[in-house]
Amino acid sequence: MTAAPVAPEDRPDPGPRAARAVPGRGRRDDYAHAAPALAAYAALPPGDPRRREMRDRLATLFWPVVVRIARRYRGRGEPLADLEQVGAVGLLGALDRFRPDHGTDFLAFAVPTITGEIRRHFRDSTWSMHVPRRLKDLQTPIREAVAELTTTTHRAPRPSEIAAHLGTSVEEVVEALAAQHAYTPSSLDAPAGDGGTGHVDLLGEVDAALATAGYRHELRRALADLPERERTIVALRFFGDLTQTQIAAEVGLSQMHVSRLLSRTLAVLRERIDAT
Repeated sequence: MTAAPVAPEDRPDPGPRAARAVPGRGRRDDYAHAAPALAAYAALPPGDPRRREMRDRLATLFWPVVVRIARRYRGRGEPLADLEQVGAVGLLGALDRFRPDHGTDFLAFAVPTITGEIRRHFRDSTWSMHVPRRLKDLQTPIREAVAELTTTTHRAPRPSEIAAHLGTSVEEVVEALAAQHAYTPSSLDAPAGDGGTGHVDLLGEVDAALATAGYRHELRRALADLPERERTIVALRFFGDLTQTQIAAEVGLSQMHVSRLLSRTLAVLRERIDAT
């Protein structure tokens, strides 16, 4: 079955009772009639062809539970439809793992499973940059602590108060708060001010000359160690832009001799620079 168990237009009207059934965990009596179907589904062997159809019917029945849980997490940067898809995966997993003979009500088993699937989605899939797992796991406790402390103190809590509330260190809280910027970082194309200049326009650039500054320094030292004739040939070729024939006329050697000296000198220079 796909992640979304049924299209919205194909879902049956859950009725007024089902519409108010799952504000948090749901009311068991609204889904009490599903107990026989859940038991029958759990009793089917894994390869039974009836499992697919029965699971689809159960997923449609419990779809309002997914919707209500997903709505609790909207407004955090993820489309509600995506959260419902993730929650549907959790519902299907709950249906496959539920065992009525363990004495647990299905909603008591499914709601934490669906919620955990959505939270894992936020933790693992929606961060723009790599953030350590421990900092991701702190996001929900910090958010809940901030809401509770704000209600009791009527102001935004300090990191030290959040840390005391959670029983962790201030450094850990500060690091987790800073990590929130990695979740939805600002675009480099976003305006940096009223003039329409983007953030990218304010970034500095690496000076290309810096990459070769060290090589130029070592080349200067290596040239200084060459015999005068070889140093003159290199200077005429690469700084004077003369051909080998013109260099030969300038220093009184044959073009072939200049070619051999130039090749040998360049090899020496390369070896000395590489050795530094």
